Amino acid sequence: METNKVKAILIGAGQRGAQVYGAFARRNPNDIVFVAVAEPDEARRKEFCRDHGICPENAVEDWHELLARPKMADCAFVCTQDNQHIAPAMAALQAGYHVVMEKPMSRHADELRALKALAEEKGKLVTVCHVLRYTPFFSKVKELLDAGEIGQLQSVQQIENVAYWHQAHSFVRGNWRREDETSPMILAKSCHDMDIILWMVGSHCTKVSSFGSLGHFKAENAPEGAPEYCLDGCPASDTCPYNAERIYLQSKGVHVPVIRKVVSLENTDESVREALRRGPYGRCVYHCDNDVVDHQVVNLEFENGVTASFTMCAFTWDGGRTIKLMGTHGQIVGDVERDEIELTHFATGTTTKIRLNADPEGHSGGDKGFMRDVVRQMKTDGAYTGRTQVASSVESHLIALAAEDSRVNGHTVMMDAFV
Repeated sequence: METNKVKAILIGAGQRGAQVYGAFARRNPNDIVFVAVAEPDEARRKEFCRDHGICPENAVEDWHELLARPKMADCAFVCTQDNQHIAPAMAALQAGYHVVMEKPMSRHADELRALKALAEEKGKLVTVCHVLRYTPFFSKVKELLDAGEIGQLQSVQQIENVAYWHQAHSFVRGNWRREDETSPMILAKSCHDMDIILWMVGSHCTKVSSFGSLGHFKAENAPEGAPEYCLDGCPASDTCPYNAERIYLQSKGVHVPVIRKVVSLENTDESVREALRRGPYGRCVYHCDNDVVDHQVVNLEFENGVTASFTMCAFTWDGGRTIKLMGTHGQIVGDVERDEIELTHFATGTTTKIRLNADPEGHSGGDKGFMRDVVRQMKTDGAYTGRTQVASSVESHLIALAAEDSRVNGHTVMMDAFV
């Protein structure tokens, strides 16, 4: 039976937890409200409490303390760092919560399977933030495929354009720079892509091969005389695209307010500049301790005979994704960020251009669509299971892990034997 308002607890009040899910709750207070938070950073914890009217006793440093209390909400949002997702998610299921979970769930196959099994045992939902499924763009592409507009799908090409500044911010200087602290790039950044390809193809993956490396962001590529920190007078500051001062203090892109708040919660020019002087986001990109790849390709084969190729590359101007789906009677070509789809029918030679006028923010409208779906799930206490379920999320994660195994060990992975 539907309830009027969803109650949620938040574990991890960082960029996604506070600025995306928390922001949605503030804009939609009649749909969802956060009643408690666990966040080790005192400043972020206090800001979240202030923004959501959470009483002090329901704001804690450690999620263990929060989940040890009697169940106080419908669902728990798990928005910790990558390698800290699985433990609170499992504990929340044990405590009787539905779980809304940031990706990746885990980098370990056995933990993925254990999470799925526990969710089924407890009769609870685990909804992973595969937000691309909720974008107007991919929703329309899926609709065209299911309607048979291009006949039988034969092959998919998808490209994730990471954007040079995003790679520098998140995967060279930032929290996702090291595989041992988080997860491989193909899982941390591109499990979304593995999921969307799996959704489009509508079949289980059978074979995976992959190639890629860390090609550029390493010490031997540093400009002569480059210091450890950009603000220490780098001789290449005028020409280096990764100059921290340019990215955080001079750039006017729509992404800048979001990444500046990661650098400094206060988010003023003065506080950002001070944080860059000796903080992680002010480091020269050639003098960091990063080790994740900056370009990678993946080849996939599915049970129904469809093949797919995926490319992830840091070295692009625009962020976002482009896709081409090739069928027996036509093709679909699209650009997510530009909100453009072209549908071509072979028999007539006609091409229809589709513009969706979607919200350009929040993963091209996917964040908003995802949260609306979560609210619907919770208001029906899981009777409505949503567009993405834990079983498909586990499968797409396993595909990403298989791709990394292939890249590192130089062999084709057979999914039926992959552990």
